[in-house]
Order: sequence, then C-alpha cells, then structure tokens
Amino acid sequence: MILYKNGRALIGDRLVKTDIAANHGRIIEIAPEIIADEQTEVIDCTNRFLLPALVDLCSYGANGCDFNTADADGIKKIMEYYVAHGVGTVFPTLKTDSEERLCKQLAVIAELSKEYPEIKGIHLDGPFVSPQHCKGEEKYVCKPSMETFLRLQKAAEGKIRLVTVAPELADGTAFVSELADSRVMVALGRSDADGETAAKAFAAGAKAVTDWGKEMSQLTAADVGLTGCALLGDCYAMTTFDKRVSNDALRLLVKTKGINKVVGVTMDSADAYQGLANTVTSCKLPLYEAIKLWTVNPARLVGLDSLIGTIEVNKHADFIIFG
Repeated sequence: MILYKNGRALIGDRLVKTDIAANHGRIIEIAPEIIADEQTEVIDCTNRFLLPALVDLCSYGANGCDFNTADADGIKKIMEYYVAHGVGTVFPTLKTDSEERLCKQLAVIAELSKEYPEIKGIHLDGPFVSPQHCKGEEKYVCKPSMETFLRLQKAAEGKIRLVTVAPELADGTAFVSELADSRVMVALGRSDADGETAAKAFAAGAKAVTDWGKEMSQLTAADVGLTGCALLGDCYAMTTFDKRVSNDALRLLVKTKGINKVVGVTMDSADAYQGLANTVTSCKLPLYEAIKLWTVNPARLVGLDSLIGTIEVNKHADFIIFG
C-alpha cells in the first residue's frame, strides 16, 4: 500500500487537506488521517497539491518524435515526456498516412501499451477525412470503410477507441453509425461538411469534434457549418488552448458549450501542463473548473470516467503532485 500523507487534494471543487491510500494502483481510502502500518510506503505531501493526472486524447507526439514515424525507442521518449508533464492518460494520435505505415505504427503502439499503462487507447485522426483539411499526406486520404478500419484495428490489437471522420465523404454518415455501433467513439473533423450533413452525423452517433474551429467548415449567416453545428449540439468540442485559438474564441466556446463539454488537447504543442495553465488564464476560470477540461471531460468522452479523471475511491491512483 502507498499512503499519500498531508497533501491538499482536489476533491470535487475544493482543495482539501487529506490522506489518500492506494493499493495496486487504485485509491482505497480518502480520509483526514489514515494510519500507516509497517508495510505501507508513505509519501509526505505536506505543502504539496494533488490533482488528477491529465488526459490527452489528441496528441501527435512530443520530445522531438511523432507517432507516425517514431520507432519503439522514439515512442518511449514521447511517453516519458508525457509522464514528466502530468499526463496520466494519452491517446497516441496518428495522422493520415499510408495503410502500411499506419498498421506498422499501430502495432508498435499496441505493443508498448503493455509497458506504458498511460496508453489507454489510440486516436485515428485520418485517413477518413477531407483531403483539403487532413493532417499528413493528402494522397493517403481514403473513403470511409469498415473493411479498412478493421484492418487497422487488427494491427492495433483493438486499441483504437477514437476516430476522426469527415462526414461529407461518400458513405461518411453510414460509417459513423457503424463505428458507433462497434463502440468506437467518433469525432467529426478535418471536414467541409455543411451544417445539415454534420447534424446527421451527430444523430448517427458522433460524439465530438476534433480541433474545433480549425480545418473544418465555418459558421456563416448562410450555413452554420461544422463549427457552428458543434456549438448548437450536445457534442464535446476538442480544442487546443494556445496561440492558434484566440482567447475570445475560447471564451465563446466555453460559454456556449458549457464547462462540461469542452476538452483540452495538445495536438502538436505537447505540453498539457501549459495547456491547463492557458485554460485558466484565457477563459478566466478557477483551477477546479479549468482542470475538468483536461481530466473528467475527456475521460467521459471515451468512457473511462469510472477509472480516471477525478480523485475518488476505486479510481486509479493517478495524480499530479506538485508544490
């Protein structure tokens, strides 16, 4: 057992001075005072803060490496960077590439997930996207197809949990429905879909948008596009909190969607710590609200909120300890 003593932990919306006991990676008790026995490892957290570890669902890489091209050693460097920067859950994100390359990288990531429990899923941000908006190589964009997806999923040993889709592509909405039926989360993005097409894809099972407001059809007086449809609907909106999105746009997004429907991601900026800090400053949010965008909201989006995202008994003992 490990006992975290005398820290100030974020419990709900308050920083509470408390002890936290964990066993085999799970929180087993939270109380003002827990007595350690001789077998207990005690970590003194006096004058330190304990926050839920961050969750990053859309990240292309870090530490000079990216998931599309890195070998096993390179991916280990990425993961070491994440662990050092407060990320307890990461979905390695692959951009549009050849099927051969994607299968190779998926297999490497799946194997390393056995060594790095922080890898709790994989995000495909292509190749089922618009060639005009894809990340990666345009020539490898392909028609949405369950046959293609299942080949990729086989290479990933079933670890693909999130897929970005452009619903205006041929059979795009049907593909969204098939993925949703197979319990894979779908985000819309990299897309020129009009508002009507986007709305149909959300009705078919899409739960989020990737990279809100960027590389997607824009809101105009004539048509709300995917950007506006995301504001109108009950979906989650993933976005970076950095200079690529203005503070006014971020405040509009949070005010319109509400604090529980926005998800912070790093993409290629990598530093989730800095993203959290920017969320506080750009949206003028208290820490206990800002951190939701980097913990419980992404966990809920991908169905992991019973395990991660908050500090509660029976959840993973997955903390940021600082101060």
